[in-house]
Formats: sequence, C-alpha cells, structure tokens
Amino acid sequence: MTTLDSFKPIAEGPPPSWRERLASRIDRWMTSPALNRWASRSPLTRWLVRRRSAQLFDLMAGFVHTQVLLACVRLKLFEQVLDAPRTADELATLCRLPTAQLQRLLDSAVALHLLERRGGARYGLGRMGAPVVAHAGIRDMVEHNAVLYDDMRDPLALLRDPNAARMHAWWPYTEDPAGQPQAPAPGEQFARYSSLMSTSQRFVIEELLASYSFAEHRVVLDVGGGMGGWVSALARRHPHLQLQLFDLPPVAALASEQVQRQGLGDRISTHGGSFTKDALPRGADLVTLVRVAHDHPDGDVRTVLRAIFNALPLGGALLLAEPMAQAGGAPEPSDPYFHFYLMAMGSGRLRTPAELTSLMEEAGFTHIERVPNPIPLHAQLLLGRKSRDEARGLPGKAQSSVTFS
Repeated sequence: MTTLDSFKPIAEGPPPSWRERLASRIDRWMTSPALNRWASRSPLTRWLVRRRSAQLFDLMAGFVHTQVLLACVRLKLFEQVLDAPRTADELATLCRLPTAQLQRLLDSAVALHLLERRGGARYGLGRMGAPVVAHAGIRDMVEHNAVLYDDMRDPLALLRDPNAARMHAWWPYTEDPAGQPQAPAPGEQFARYSSLMSTSQRFVIEELLASYSFAEHRVVLDVGGGMGGWVSALARRHPHLQLQLFDLPPVAALASEQVQRQGLGDRISTHGGSFTKDALPRGADLVTLVRVAHDHPDGDVRTVLRAIFNALPLGGALLLAEPMAQAGGAPEPSDPYFHFYLMAMGSGRLRTPAELTSLMEEAGFTHIERVPNPIPLHAQLLLGRKSRDEARGLPGKAQSSVTFS
C-alpha cells in the first residue's frame, strides 16, 4: 500500500551561501547574449571581452600550436637558424619541402615566438625557440608528447578506458587491470624510458642543486634513480658526498654503466631491487625521491615512503621532489597536462603538497617543510625528518610546518 510518506521530497542540503548565490548570478550574467553585446561595445569593458576571446581561442588552437612545435623539432629548424639566419627558400631546400608549404610553418612559428623575422627576409631563432634548441630534454619530451596527443585525439575514449592508451608502451612498470604484475618488460623498454627521464630530469636537477644545501649530509640514497643523472650531478657538485642509487635491476645495471663511464664508480654504488618488495640500502642520512611518487598509486607511495623511513637513521631526512597540483584556489595551467599524462601512462596521479605531506606523516616523517625553489613548474620540494624523539620513546611531532597557498 502506498502512503504519503512514499512521496516525501528528498532532503535538501544546506542553503547556498552568499558566495554561491553571487557566483550563480555572475554565471547568468556571463552567459547573457545581451550583456555580451553591450560589453563588446562599451569602451569600459571592450578590452576584457577581447582578452577573454583571445584566451578562449588559444585554448581551441592549443593542439595546433603543439603540432607546429613538433614539426619545427622534427625538421631541426631551430638548429638550422641557430647556425645563421636563413630565408624560406634556403630552409625549404634543407628540409626538402616545397617553399609554399614550409612558409605556413615558418609564419606559424613566428606567431608563437619560436622563430623571428630578421633582415633580408630571413628567419632567426625566437625567444621561445631558444630553450628548445638549448635543451635536449625539451626536444625529447616534445617527441614523447606526440604519443600522448595521439591518445588524446579522443579524450572521452581515454577517460573511459585509460588502459588502452598507447603511452603504456613507454612505461615498463605497469600492472594489468586486475592488479597483477605483468611479465618483465623488455630491456630496451627500460632503456628507452630511462633515457627519456634522464634527459627531461635536467631541469629538476638544477632546481634541486639551487634550492637545497647538502652540506650537512654524508651519504645520499636516491630511490628510483633511473640512469643516475641526479646522483652524478650531485657527486660533481658536492665532492664530500657518497652516493647510492636504487632502482629495478635492469635500470640499476644501466646506471652502473653510466657511473663507470663518468669515472664516479668509487663514489656511487648502484643497487637493484623493487621498492615495493625489497628493503632499501642502509647507511644514507638523506634519501631523495625525485619524480617517483606521481608515477605510482597511493599504495605504492605508502610502501616506498615507509621503506625510506625504515632505511634512515634517527635524524635522517627525506627530500621529495615532485610536480604538484595547486594546493588551493585556481589550479596551475600545468595541472591538466600532468593529470592526463599520468592517466595515459597508466599509473599514479598528480597530488597536492598537502596530500604528499599527509602520506609522509603516515609513513612516520615529522617536521615536514616546503623547500622554496626558483621555478616550481617541473617540481616542488618537500623535506621531512625521522624525528630523534623516537630515541627517547616519544612520538614525533604530528604537525608539519608546511603552509599551502
């Protein structure tokens, strides 16, 4: 029997705040055709309409912009004009393309400040092209991103089934959808991915060296150290340090070869293993975790952080360097890139500093603080300690000193 109780309305949540009511009112204003026509004509607001229109167009044209950059990299246009400014005909001959078609690319590159026009109808290097030709890591990532953009041709398909992404072929650490480890990846897959990470890591290395003093440390262990680019740079900058590197056995073997070639074998030891299954080497008073956590799910991050905590002596420290999501307010423009990149790679996610701090505290670290760095686009830095209070049987401080804005 149906009763009136069956027709009770669903309980509503709390009434909207004045901020929410104001935001809803602004939404209606912003989408009003009449208001848009008025704002486009008014001298007081015309500039704002134009600026937002240009920003929206940039969003729509963004994929074309990336393809212009990719074409310039593949044709080595930046290297060609770095030697000497060249005309469109000269570049067409070097690139083996019809001048009329190449001209479209050159004009597009000028509009994006990748190239600039010089005297005599010649083209030279633009302010945005200079860092591309100066850093091999940028060029490698431009090529690597071509695979990501191929996966993102249908973003809805990627959202529905991230496991079908072609980017998986670059990532040698993935598990199958049921969570079971796959067969070991081929050696060339480890070499290819490790080489890519090594070249793209140069920006993070400069950030770390410029932001943190390693004077108080004796031995540094780098977990997930790849081919050893970071520990090698650290060894050259700080001669007093002894270094250890830990990564999967195929990667550690590649790192050992690199270390020996650089003549650093007496200061850098390499160790093969899995940080989700094996204990870490002991003896380091500082552990670095550089661009590792964002590649892995929370369970694996908890495991590696606890393994690092167990490997450190009392008073030891963890220096974590990661691309991080904006902690509050408007997200950073780089956030969408990392969100979709990590989804296409098949593992991990972009985390805020607060989330990473919470994971570090859960592992036992205390006195966690943000280490300022000059350009926090590629990575932000967190430092945590293994508190000496444990030696007296006291719990370490549960609070961190990090402030998130």
